[in-house]
Amino acid sequence: MAEYRLTAPLKEEDAAKLRIGDKVLLSGVIYTARDAAHKRIVESLDKNEKPPMDLKGSVIYYVGPTPPREGKVIGAAGPTTAMRMDAYAPRLMQEGMKGMIAKGKRNDAVKKAMVDCKAVYFGATGGAGALINRCITKAEVIAYEDLGPEAIRKLEVVDFPLIVVGDCAGGDLYIEGRKKWEKK
Repeated sequence: MAEYRLTAPLKEEDAAKLRIGDKVLLSGVIYTARDAAHKRIVESLDKNEKPPMDLKGSVIYYVGPTPPREGKVIGAAGPTTAMRMDAYAPRLMQEGMKGMIAKGKRNDAVKKAMVDCKAVYFGATGGAGALINRCITKAEVIAYEDLGPEAIRKLEVVDFPLIVVGDCAGGDLYIEGRKKWEKK
């Protein structure tokens, strides 16, 4: 397991070098989106419309943050379960998305798309939303404001701590990590 400092948007070579279990401190610009926003993005792509953010190299954080307290840029920002976005993730990877941040397992179609499109799935610690928000230095709603906490936000992050749970070589930490500790 290696440790990396990366900047988003990600380059293909960034995603290509990562392997499950690697630790990453991510800085740069990422976007928030959950299932309703993903559905709208894919619908816009299906209509040959431009999505609300540049997908090339993008990292999307599956989160619906709480309102910020006074003096803060964002409220608690813990990850949501990834499988709710599995129907949309392969299409976004085909359009250039290179990273996803969430918690939980991914389906086979998402894992195949990660290999085909050289993308990576990062795990963020569930239940640590109040701590994660310390890594977020700026938050701005850029699309679908009517979705409230699930609107798309452009976030600027510094040293967001992540672990690679799915890589573009087909690795899946949920499978491999379990095998490591199972009795033989």
